[in-house]
Amino acid sequence: MRIELTDQQKKAQAAFREFARTNVAPHAGEFDQQESLPAELIKKVAAQGYLGATVPEASGGRQVDSITFGLLNEEIGRACSSLRSLLTVHCMSTHAVYRWGSKHLKERFIPRMASGETVTAFALTEPDVGSDAKSVKTSATLSGDSYILNGSKKWISFGQVADLFLVFAQSEGRPTALVVERDSPGLSITPITGLLGVRASMVAELRFEDCRVPVENLVGRAGVGFSHVASTALDLGRYSVACGCVGIAQACLESCVRYSNERTQFGSPIKDFQLIQAMTTEMIANVKAARLLCYHAGFLRDAGDPRAIIETSIAKYFASRTATKAAGDAVQIHGANGCSNHYPVERYLRDSKIMEIIEGSTQMQQITIARYGSQEILS
Repeated sequence: MRIELTDQQKKAQAAFREFARTNVAPHAGEFDQQESLPAELIKKVAAQGYLGATVPEASGGRQVDSITFGLLNEEIGRACSSLRSLLTVHCMSTHAVYRWGSKHLKERFIPRMASGETVTAFALTEPDVGSDAKSVKTSATLSGDSYILNGSKKWISFGQVADLFLVFAQSEGRPTALVVERDSPGLSITPITGLLGVRASMVAELRFEDCRVPVENLVGRAGVGFSHVASTALDLGRYSVACGCVGIAQACLESCVRYSNERTQFGSPIKDFQLIQAMTTEMIANVKAARLLCYHAGFLRDAGDPRAIIETSIAKYFASRTATKAAGDAVQIHGANGCSNHYPVERYLRDSKIMEIIEGSTQMQQITIARYGSQEILS
């Protein structure tokens, strides 16, 4: 078996890389310090069709194959993890609504979501609910032709600027997903600042106080909010994050190679020191391995292979740990300089740690992978 990008995928990769190099990378440190992304940048991303990368052209998107979508996330993640987070949460929500929404819901929202005219956020996590996502406490009470939402969501990426939210709640004990518009009466939004990493992802807390949502905004049906809608979104989200982690690790490697060639100690560039070579070697090997795991998961996703779900979890687990290890070593190689925001590696370290938490923590992936691996061995 030979894994190699097609000419079309290579062309797309080059375009993604150039966009990130020109529009994103030079300003990523500034975005991080300001804890926000410029509206103009989001418009540029939308104009490239990146926010509609999971939606067919017939519905207003510019759908690409899974590996190409992974390449997009890698190249954007290599430049700025906060911007890559926008790709993740927007595409997660759009993909889920396209897959499970009614004809009316899709006709009303998908073209705007696919074009990026409407930015969408994924609202699952709550102040007391993270990994145990099935236990959300936000309630959705059916009242005539509307659902009445009460509760709160926390750590919602791009909640500060999103026009729509894919919100998960309990409706008489049944997990339910609803599309909620930003201007819905009873919805209040509070910015969250001072985060460890992905600081420019404009995180917010949402509060619903008798927030009335039209019943036609129901995604799927009551009871399948987690098993179908959220699971579809989270699987895509894990893949997006995994590929973004490859981008972080690649950026760490490139920074270390440049720095170790330029930095001189004891009369020699530090690249000549064996322990620096050892860390660089591990980075190179792990980045390549993580990338291949992502390619494999993407290939299975496009093939409709049921193994794609677990292979995506494996890719996310390995790639996120690779990013954290690479970023830690990158700071070590840079020494005191690595602790300064004059070098990007300190941002990579902060961002990489977030990757081990979002879209299924490292520990949740370990539980899932161990169960799958044990069943596979015993079968």
